[in-house]
Amino acid sequence: MDKHAFYQQAVQCVEAEIDFVTETFQQLRCRPAVSLREDFCGTAQTTCEWVARDSNNLGYAVDFDPLVLQWGEQNNVSRLTPEQQQRIHLINEDVLTVQTAPMDMVLAMNFSYFIFMTRADMRCYFQSVYQSLAGDGVFFLDAFGGYEAAKELTEERVCDGFTYIWEQATFNPINSQMQCYIHFITDEGVRMDQAFSYHWRLWTLPEISELLTESGFAQVDVYWEGTDKKTGEGNDVYTASQQGTADAGWVCYIVAQK
Repeated sequence: MDKHAFYQQAVQCVEAEIDFVTETFQQLRCRPAVSLREDFCGTAQTTCEWVARDSNNLGYAVDFDPLVLQWGEQNNVSRLTPEQQQRIHLINEDVLTVQTAPMDMVLAMNFSYFIFMTRADMRCYFQSVYQSLAGDGVFFLDAFGGYEAAKELTEERVCDGFTYIWEQATFNPINSQMQCYIHFITDEGVRMDQAFSYHWRLWTLPEISELLTESGFAQVDVYWEGTDKKTGEGNDVYTASQQGTADAGWVCYIVAQK
C-alpha cells in the first residue's frame, strides 16, 4: 500500500486545478502566468502538471516534510522529461520563511493553510505570500465549509482498487479546531488507518477574506461552483460570486490579487 499514490488518486485532480488557475490568471491579467509556487506541496503533483503544460512554465514546490518531497521526486518529477525537470524546483522549507523569486501565482490548496490556528499566524502567512508575489501576482486558495463541516462524521468513497475514508473525528465549537483523518482499505481488505492526520481550524470565508485584505491584497474574490440544472449537482465551473448556497458541504476557490 502506498498512501501517497492512493491520496493522489482519491483527493487530487491537478488537471482541473491547473486549468482553473491558468485560465483565471489570464482573465485577470490579460497575459499568461509563467511562474507558480505551490505551498504545502506534498508530492508536488500540481507543480509537475504546471511545468508539463508549457515549455515556458517554471514551478517551485515548497514543503516542510523532506520524505514527502523525496516521494514526489521519485514518483512524479521522475516522470517528466529532462527538459521539464530543469524547470521544477523542490524546496524543503517552511512556507512562512521561504524565499523565492517574485511569483506570478502562489497556490495553497487542499485546505493546507488551515493548520494556522490564530489570526496572527494566518496573517503572517498571507503577508509572506503577498511579499513573494510579482507586482501583478495572484494568490489562489481553496476552502471548504457547509453545515456538515463542523459535524463529527465519516464518509466513504470507492476508488480504483481501494476505498477512501474521510473522518471528521472531533470538532470544538469554542475554537473551531478539528481533528480529521484519511483512512484507506484495499479491495483485498487491508486497512491503513490514519494514513493522513490533520489538526485544523475550520476557517470561514469572511475570516479568510478579511485577513487577506488586512495583509495587503487589493482585491479578494470567492469563486463559487455553479449548479448543473439537470442533476442539481455542482458543474465544476467556478465564477466570482457574492452569493453562495447553504449546502451541507461545499468547496470553493479564493482568489486574492496583489
